[in-house]
Amino acid sequence: MRKDSELPQATMEWGWRYHHIGVPTSRKMPGERYIAHLKFYVSGFPESPVGVEWMRFEPDCPLPDLIQNTTHVAFEVDDLDLELKRHDFKILAPPNPPSDGVRVAMVEINGAPVELMEFTV
Repeated sequence: MRKDSELPQATMEWGWRYHHIGVPTSRKMPGERYIAHLKFYVSGFPESPVGVEWMRFEPDCPLPDLIQNTTHVAFEVDDLDLELKRHDFKILAPPNPPSDGVRVAMVEINGAPVELMEFTV
């Protein structure tokens, strides 16, 4: 059992690095960028000193409801495919490129959505 003062297993043992927290919203936010193949907008990350990213979804967004309605935490990993093989996570969104130089996958851990990110540049 992990103590309150101990960091999560994902950072201590697996080497994952915190990247951002994604917060669903229905409000149009300043500086939105559209991710066409997933039908949603992201904003806020470049201006946030702690990595808050806002996510606004189109009505026909193909992502599961858990992603669209629940805040997620995102971690940078060195090898996305290896991490998906190492762990028996439920995959909510398979690896895909939301923008140049990055691949992401959304998984479910303990009932919560978690984004894993691999940067290729």
